[in-house]
Amino acid sequence: MKATLLSVLGLALLGALHAQDSIPVQADFQQDKITGRWYSIGLASNSNWFKEKRPLMKMCNTIISATSDGNLEVTSTYPKGDQCVTRNSLYIKTEQPGRFSYTNTRWGSKHDIRVVETNYEEYALVATQITKSTGPSTMVLLYSRTKELSPERLERFTQFSREQGLTDDEILILPLTDKCMADAA
Repeated sequence: MKATLLSVLGLALLGALHAQDSIPVQADFQQDKITGRWYSIGLASNSNWFKEKRPLMKMCNTIISATSDGNLEVTSTYPKGDQCVTRNSLYIKTEQPGRFSYTNTRWGSKHDIRVVETNYEEYALVATQITKSTGPSTMVLLYSRTKELSPERLERFTQFSREQGLTDDEILILPLTDKCMADAA
């Protein structure tokens, strides 16, 4: 019984690692071109946090800037009730260009972040595998340089999110808002 349980756990871990490795990273990623202002247009996740907050979510404003040591400072400002809330995150570069790690000590989570695809001037598709004591989760973000994107880009986001195992009720095109869209940098 013990051996069977260990085998099942081993296969589950192997499957999770394989799933993480199957997430692509933008070929020839150019970090200097990803910096600047972005708008979060789409968000998909199978986390409990997303399920609880989904009805309240709106588009947010994100500024990405490079640090002197080559990491990325990510500052997102989003509407929460009648306020604007700003969250800062430091994405630590890895040996693979376009792949970053982030640890949230407040929530006890580790994030494996990958820029899946981008043309730098219009959109960026970013996938994150999150590890937490309550279990793993997946998050996919669609960023845009403008507040609107073509139906083809929105469909690509939805398609990629489904490829990551997310269901239609875990995929959200964020409602357009002007609230909290002023320059946050």
